[in-house]
This record gives sequence, structure tokens and C-alpha cells, in this order.
Amino acid sequence: MKIAIGNDHAAPGLKLAVIEHLKEKGIEYVDTGCGINEKCDYPDAAKAVCGKVLSGECDLGVLICGTGVGMSIAANKIKGIRAACCSEVFSARLTREHNDANVLCFGARVVGEGTALDLVDAFVETEYSGEERHEQRIAKLKALEDI
Repeated sequence: MKIAIGNDHAAPGLKLAVIEHLKEKGIEYVDTGCGINEKCDYPDAAKAVCGKVLSGECDLGVLICGTGVGMSIAANKIKGIRAACCSEVFSARLTREHNDANVLCFGARVVGEGTALDLVDAFVETEYSGEERHEQRIAKLKALEDI
């Protein structure tokens, strides 16, 4: 498992906490985000992480901005990405299990460090169910990319 992680200027501290957590769990990562006191825009961070996921270099992505909303909007503009903005574990788990989401987004101004780490754990540890009803819905989502 390898995770691409990115952030904008609102979230370098939380990104570093997530990276330390991934290290402790023995999960590889690629950091594409900005550091403390650096200015960067969320669409650029989303593009970098999603590129790593789509290329196959990374299995999943994590994007952190102030609210998670801007990152999720930007990421979902990219064909092949299914990003979910989550602030609680239930949604993080089910978006992997039911939607086969490949990018998790959350906000440093919305969730604390403990919740952020729980979100990452739920997202990374949950497998896509592959059930037929979910496959049909994901096919419909993919068809929307061509509109």
C-alpha cells in the first residue's frame, strides 16, 4: 500500500501528523503537498495527488485543505477519481466499501488530529465490496465523466 498525500497552505501541520501516522503503521507515502509557511493552491495539490493515484504509483490519495471541500471539488474534476470529503469515520469507511473512492479529503479547520488519523485508518483499511449493486452505480458515475 502506498498513499499519495497533499495539502494546501491551510494544512501542513495536519499533513505531517498523518505522515507520521502512516510511518508508524509501515505504510509508504509520497508527499506532494506544501510545507509550513509555503503558499499553495488546492487545485494544484489535488492534481498532484490524483496524478499519482491514476498513474498507479500510489494506491490511494489523501488531500487536506481548510475544509476538505475545495480539494474534493478539484479532485472530482479529474476523470477516474472518486474523491470523498469526510469528517467522520462511518463515511470514510463506506465511501471505500460502496463507492470505491480512491481519494479521501478532509479539512484541517474541521477535524482534529485524532479524527484525521481515524479517517485515514478507516479509508486505508477498508476494501471495496465489489457487490453488483455498487458496480452498477459506479458504472453510472463513470458515465457521468463523459458528459
